Amino acid sequence: MSPTRVPFVKMHGLGNDFVVFDGVRRRLKLDAGRVRAIADRHFGIGCDQVLLVEPATKPGAHFSYRIFNADGGEVAQCGNGARCFARFVREQGLCDADDVIVDTRAGRMILHLQPNGDVKVNMGVPRHAPAEIPYQAAAEAPLYTLTIDGTEIRFGAVSLGNPHAVIVVDDVDLAPVATLGRRIESDPAFPERVNVGFLAPIDRQQGRLRVFERGSGETLACGSGACAAVIVGIEQGLFDDTVHLDLPGGRLQVQWSGRGRPAFLIGPAVTVFEGSIDL
Repeated sequence: MSPTRVPFVKMHGLGNDFVVFDGVRRRLKLDAGRVRAIADRHFGIGCDQVLLVEPATKPGAHFSYRIFNADGGEVAQCGNGARCFARFVREQGLCDADDVIVDTRAGRMILHLQPNGDVKVNMGVPRHAPAEIPYQAAAEAPLYTLTIDGTEIRFGAVSLGNPHAVIVVDDVDLAPVATLGRRIESDPAFPERVNVGFLAPIDRQQGRLRVFERGSGETLACGSGACAAVIVGIEQGLFDDTVHLDLPGGRLQVQWSGRGRPAFLIGPAVTVFEGSIDL
């Protein structure tokens, strides 16, 4: 059977880059092998994640969408991807609403397109219970400990539809993101693996962050990771309820007013180019 030529759009949110497919006007199936081929930066298009826009399956939503990491694994949440999703459906003429309602594996999200071009994402209510992260611990705690190569690593953990561990460091430039991030990502205590954030607070409204994303490695920006870092920082008394985080790809704003309330992520989304690929 000959391959089909399928259009795509390449986008990024602060350098966290995506290949986005329209599965509304054309039914499209993606498996792990296809995703790995698309994401390959030498032999494919190249990206951190592949996004598939699909028709809504539940009342009240405009769309549903699926998120695949570069290694082919499907995940439930991506804050930078959600912002790109909102711009994609507007630019492709799929939806003209300012508030785009979309269902993901992590639940329903509302994406607000702002007049300045930024997108504000309601990321939902964070989950802290170990079983909901998931993380293997006897009880919830402000900080957990893992022993890696004989060294105790202390971190906070939270889920925003995907699991995050956040380590507070003095200097993100010196943090062992590639080595320690990979070790924690695949630690057996996290049965679904974990995204690992390295956070350096600057003051109560600012911080710096680097994130090792499960299935992708370190990325230039991670939206859900930014939210997780601010949430953990607020719970540790380090931040106020509105924080600007500088990541390698640029700046994101996170707002969170405490337990039981949703986190909001605000930042840009950019279209890079359009093309087509044989699938």
